[in-house]
Order: sequence, then C-alpha cells, then structure tokens
Amino acid sequence: MIFTGEPWDYLGAGEAVDFEHPAIQALSSRLPDGDLEYARAAFDFVRDEITHSADAADPRVTWRASQVLEQGTGLCYAKSILYVALLRLAGIRAGFCYQRLADGEGGFALHGVVAVEVGEDRWVRLDPRGDRPGLRTWFSAEEDVLAYRADPARGEADYPEVYAQPPEKVLKALREAEDRQTLCAGGLPSELP
Repeated sequence: MIFTGEPWDYLGAGEAVDFEHPAIQALSSRLPDGDLEYARAAFDFVRDEITHSADAADPRVTWRASQVLEQGTGLCYAKSILYVALLRLAGIRAGFCYQRLADGEGGFALHGVVAVEVGEDRWVRLDPRGDRPGLRTWFSAEEDVLAYRADPARGEADYPEVYAQPPEKVLKALREAEDRQTLCAGGLPSELP
C-alpha cells in the first residue's frame, strides 16, 4: 500500500468524513469497545444496514457520511465513507482505496473499498459494499477481503494508493449527480490518475 497522506491524516474528519455529526456519534456510542470488536461491528453495520443503492434500485446518491447514515443507502464510495468515519471517530486509522474493474459493457468502473489499520502498522483492505447473491464480504483482521478480484489480463487494477480523503474527482461526481442512473451512466471516473 502507498499512503498519500501523513499518519495523522488517516484519523481526521473532512467534508465527506463528517464524523462529528450527532447521528454518527450516536451510532458509534452503540458499538462495542475494543478496536477490533468495534471495527467488526461497524463493518457489519455498514455492510448489512446501509443498502447498496444499485442493488436496491434506489435512485438517491449520497456522499457525506452523515447523509449515508440518515438515508440508509449509498454506492460503494459512500458506504466506504461512512465506514471510515465510524472508524476514525473511534481512533482507528482508515483510508480510501480503489479498484478499476471491467463494467461488462466494454469500459471500466471505479470501485471503492477501505484500508483499515488492524494492528501496529498492519493494514487490510475491506469492502463494506454489501452482500448479494453470488457476492459476499466479511471483516477480517488477517487478510484483504474484497468483493471483486481485479484481473490485470482484462485491464483491471487494484490501485495501491490509500487516500486520507476521497479523491476530489470521486467526490465531485457524487456531489453533482442528479441521481444514481445518470451518475453510473458516465458521471463517475473510470480510473484514478
């Protein structure tokens, strides 16, 4: 993993990672103590209780952690933002990672996942996007658990960068989207610089 920020940046709030919001603080207070127990419970909550808007055919586009929590839905990027906000609120370092995956239509789509520090200088990548038939993810402190495996032979890639905040091109696309359909039809970047 290549970290694009300083160590303390992976604990900070931001425009999207608004963990000071009362709703996020209230949810955090209900999660168990202990870093791994908390991280696992937060993962399970985001994966299971926040719908993936494409899977749920929900047209709403969310991008700020508090908005994702309040509306109960989001794409992989938004679910990752909520998970990072919950982790950082508990003092667990976390950041944003991305994969470039074939979209099934001859192009590529960017998929967002989370990098979490699960031990002293030991990080794993996790994917809280949500399960569906044929697709399952879980929390692991031992290894990366991602919904998709990038296939370089197909032009897919696991980007090695761990961003302290979501890249501006991702946030801009989410903020400016009219709805999920228009966003997915070409509003999202298909790769990172």
